[in-house]
Amino acid sequence: MSLAEPDGFREFVVARSPRLVHTAYLLTGDTHLARDLVQAALARTWPHWGRVRDGNPEAYVRTVMMRLNASWWRRRWRGEVPTDVLPEPGAAAGGGMPSPTDALDDRLTLASALATLPPGQRRVVVLRYVEDLSVESVAEILGCSEGTVKSQAARGLAKLREVLTRDGDR
Repeated sequence: MSLAEPDGFREFVVARSPRLVHTAYLLTGDTHLARDLVQAALARTWPHWGRVRDGNPEAYVRTVMMRLNASWWRRRWRGEVPTDVLPEPGAAAGGGMPSPTDALDDRLTLASALATLPPGQRRVVVLRYVEDLSVESVAEILGCSEGTVKSQAARGLAKLREVLTRDGDR
């Protein structure tokens, strides 16, 4: 039995992987786990590529990622995570254009704040506000009602504001 590469699959993977890994990182909070999540989602998409490629393949892969992430989260141990180097406290910027370091700090702060959200809220917030998807699209991807998306988004944003305000006061 020969497994020939489906038409257009390699091109899709090359073109969309960076964005998918970015989304996966925001969901998992871990670079390696994000890459694993994208790889697993693409592996599950491969056999269905013939019917997926003419529709919206990125939405399909994103849906697979969300479902895999939910199942991984239920199984994963969520204890302490060791780190080699403790981060230095950030210094306040003096106005003007933000430096690349400030932009990186902002992204890391956001990723850290997202990690405090329960998985359902995190998925909704990432899809709705990072991926800029409509309420309807998020509901379809997650297999829930639009009302659930709206309530999870509201709760998630409130929690993010609380976490970011608290962290900003330190």
